[in-house]
Formats: sequence, structure tokens, C-alpha cells
Amino acid sequence: MPHPARSEETAHPPLLALTSDSLVLAPRHVPGTPRAPRRPPGPYRRLFAAPGARAFTAGNLVARLPMGMFAVSAITMIAGSRGSYALAGAVTATGLTATALVAPWIARLVDRHGQARVAVPATVLAVLGSVALLLCVRFDAPDWTLFAAYAATATTPNTGGMSRARWAHLYRGDAAALHTANSFEQATDELCFMAGPVVAALLCSVLFPEAGTLAGAVLLLTGVLVFAAQRSTEPPVVPRVPAGSPMRTRGMPALLVVFLATGAVFGSMEVVTIAFADGPVAGPVLALQAAGSCVAGLVFGRSRRPVGLTACLAAMTVLMLLPLLAATGTGSLPLLAGALLVAGMATAPTMVTGMTLVQRLTPHAQINEGMTLAVTALLGGIAAGSASGGFVVEYLGAPQGYAVPMGAAALALVLAAGTTKARQP
Repeated sequence: MPHPARSEETAHPPLLALTSDSLVLAPRHVPGTPRAPRRPPGPYRRLFAAPGARAFTAGNLVARLPMGMFAVSAITMIAGSRGSYALAGAVTATGLTATALVAPWIARLVDRHGQARVAVPATVLAVLGSVALLLCVRFDAPDWTLFAAYAATATTPNTGGMSRARWAHLYRGDAAALHTANSFEQATDELCFMAGPVVAALLCSVLFPEAGTLAGAVLLLTGVLVFAAQRSTEPPVVPRVPAGSPMRTRGMPALLVVFLATGAVFGSMEVVTIAFADGPVAGPVLALQAAGSCVAGLVFGRSRRPVGLTACLAAMTVLMLLPLLAATGTGSLPLLAGALLVAGMATAPTMVTGMTLVQRLTPHAQINEGMTLAVTALLGGIAAGSASGGFVVEYLGAPQGYAVPMGAAALALVLAAGTTKARQP
């Protein structure tokens, strides 16, 4: 039987050891004793262990930051030059509509010909549209040129969808890794939409009105070039892509309707919050909602317990009640900011679960198109939510406007609960 002191020494080796002429650090492992088991890598460390994953993620992050910059930059630039927020809003709405129409077509080309071959020229066209827009504003071109130029930016590829397609290719069949990847991508989306408007507003105010649009165009082109250069992680092109759209897949139309209602939550929340804050503080307040979603997305990515879409939407509906209570009950902006921070935590789990369902329902050869259809549905919902929120604010007041996002979340919940294919198994 070993001596107790000897057992303790073996379990906890000394930090220092005495040699013939000096005192040195002792080895961490004592020969003849069993090594302590290594701690398994965390889900995010394991995710980025794939060769090339960090490189394409870095390029994609640079390319996605402008997604949160372009709208704010365009509104600031056009309204400052032409003195009309109505014109600025109409121009950005035109770009949003054009994107909803063109994006699925670009994604279909990506599936058929590869990400690098399609994304780079499509980005060049979009960047030329952005440059044309700032030149038209700078040199006081007719108003119709602003609509035409901004519509040309609709060829911007869905970089987030392409990144998710790469993860789906790298970890095909590994549900746990795909869950972590989708959570990370959603957190990245929130980070870009949290930082993008701040960067755009800073550039436009400190430098010159067109600086935000110009910087966004440079970042977009640089990021896409870096992303497309990572050919080792690019999903292979399927020689024969299935005919037709993923819309024909059973369960997909119903799921897209849920995305449409979910988008209305985001669009109405933004408009109502801007009206309630009524000042420059609206940006930081909205950033708190995105921050809550970003943190929740990273935490959700470490979870291994599956959560259904219906459960996520139920949580979103309940949490969306908090901003309504804070606005109508107290009228306090700090309390509203706290309520938005908490309410935002329901966003990422809902989007992660929804995007996972889209990946499951979409044929592998059409994965980019399927995820772009989901984004298009979200954009349509955002536009509808913005209009609905603005209408309620105009006629009932900003505090009552928070009933719109809660109602949209409840509608999404009812739609998901009533559709078996919109539930995660």
C-alpha cells in the first residue's frame, strides 16, 4: 500500500526541482505516472479546427459589416444633400425591393456555377451601383438617378448564406457542429448590424456625407475577394442542379411565411424605437437589442439540447411584451433599453433554429438559394413591419407601437404551431 505522502506527491507534482547546481521548474508530468486526461475542446474551438475555416470567416466578416452600413449611409447622404427624408426612405425601399427580387436569382447562379465565379462579379456590379449613387448625390444628379443607382446594388451576394453553405459542406452530417456554426453566424449578423450603423454614422459625420457609402463599398469588395479566394472550403458545384426552386420542397412555403412574420418583428421594432427615442440615442438603444441577440446566439451555440422553432417563437412573444410594458407603463427610456436588451435574447435562438430547418428542407445542391429565400422572406417582413409600425406610431403613438412587434411574434408562433413541417423534429 503506497504511503499517503507519496500518493499526494504523485497527484500534485512539485512546481520546482533541485538539480546538481540550480533550482529549476519541475516537469508537469512525472515519468511513470498516468497523464491527466486532456479537456475536450469547446464547440467553437472544434468548429474552427477545420482547415480554412478561420480564413473564410475573416473575409466574410469584412464583407458583412457593410450590410449594417449601407442603409444608414444612404439615408444620411441623401437626406443631407436633398433635404428630404421621404426621398431617402423611398430610395432605400427601392433598393430593398430590388434585392428581394434579384437575390434568389444570384443565389441560384452561385449553386450552379460556384461561389467564387458568381460572387465576385456580382459584388463588382453592386459596388459600381454604390459608387454611382454617391456620385449622383455629390454632383446633384436628378432624383430618378438615385433610384436607378441604388437598385443596381441588388446584385450584392448573400455572404451570410454562402458562409452557412460552407459550414454545411464542412460539417455535413454533424448536427452538433452545424448548430454551433449557425449560432455563430447569427451572432455575427447581430454584431454587424450593431456596429455597422455606428461606423456609418461616424464616417458620415466626421469625414463627409458620402464617406459611409464609399467605405462600405470598399469593405464589401475586399471581404468578398478574401472570402472567394478560400477555395478549399468552397462547396463543390453539383453538375446537375435540381430543376425548379426550393419553394417547391414540401414544408418550405409554410416555413418562409413564418420567416415573413418574424421579419415584421424586426422591422416594426426598429421604427417604433426610433420614434420613441426621438433623437441620436435611438442608435445605441437599438444596439442593445442586437447585443442581447449576439450574446444569446453565442450561448445558444454551446447548447446541445435541441429546441423547437415553436418554443423559440413562444419565448420571443413573451419577451416582446417587455418593451410594450416599459413604454406604455413607465415611458422611461432607460427601462425600455433594458427591456430591449432582454427581448433581443430571443432573436438569435429563433433565427438559428429557423435557418437549421431551412438547411434540412433544402436540397443540398440548392442550399444557397434556399437560405437566400429565407433572407428574402425576412426582408419582406421587415418592410411590412416598418410600414405597420410607422402607421401605428402615426395614429396611436410610439408607446402603443410596441404592440406591433409583439403581435407579429404571436402571428409567427401561430403559423409555426399550425404547420408540422415548420417544427424542428
